[in-house]
Amino acid sequence: MLRVAVLGAQGRMGSETCRAITDDPELELVAALDAEDSREAILDAGADVCVDFTHPDSVKANVTWLLRAGVHAVVGTTGLTDDDLAEIEALTGPANALVAPNFALGAVLMMTFAQQAALHLPHVEIIERHHDRKVDAPSGTALRTADLIAAAQAAAPAGTAAAEGTPPPVGPDGNPARGHLQHEIPVHAVRLPGLVAHQEVVFGGTGETLTIRHDSLDRSSFMPGVRMAVKAVPTRPGLTVGLESILFP
Repeated sequence: MLRVAVLGAQGRMGSETCRAITDDPELELVAALDAEDSREAILDAGADVCVDFTHPDSVKANVTWLLRAGVHAVVGTTGLTDDDLAEIEALTGPANALVAPNFALGAVLMMTFAQQAALHLPHVEIIERHHDRKVDAPSGTALRTADLIAAAQAAAPAGTAAAEGTPPPVGPDGNPARGHLQHEIPVHAVRLPGLVAHQEVVFGGTGETLTIRHDSLDRSSFMPGVRMAVKAVPTRPGLTVGLESILFP
């Protein structure tokens, strides 16, 4: 049985994670910490794995501390840059880290399908919608989706449809007219009460469009992926980004 700690246990995602771990017969919740608690309690409890659902301002320090202490880290907090991930990877061994922008299995499938569609329909925009208390925009899922699409297009043979993408139009001030640009892919962020987590990847072709959409209607949708990541991270040396390699080994 894996002994699991949770950082950010009083938050929306953290509290849901605590319930999911408690309900899993293969996992034992040994520490539930929030901002005012000392991370030393993770070691005192003998945790094998710690799940971080805290805040972009604190996640890097938390993960760095965990890896140096020899505790495997599962990270759902967004806000880590490529440089941050490189530093985290350098700290892995003997402890490992798994960082995922989204733990919903349907969201991982959405990103995978979008990569495939991008090879044939290169004109694409991403629209993500989240609750009004989400602190970052665009979401980590949207940025990850754009990264994966761009990588798929870059690997496509020259002369194929994937190489035909055109830059999006700009406004009169010279700035992008439609959202944040990630690898020249427009990403639009909506923040409204009543939403949880929703994303559309919209492709356009000659006389047709294709929309790949995922909706998380409740935070329980993330828990199967969280449990999967907790069980997988001890056996995956180094840094793993995303659940794709776990779903599609």
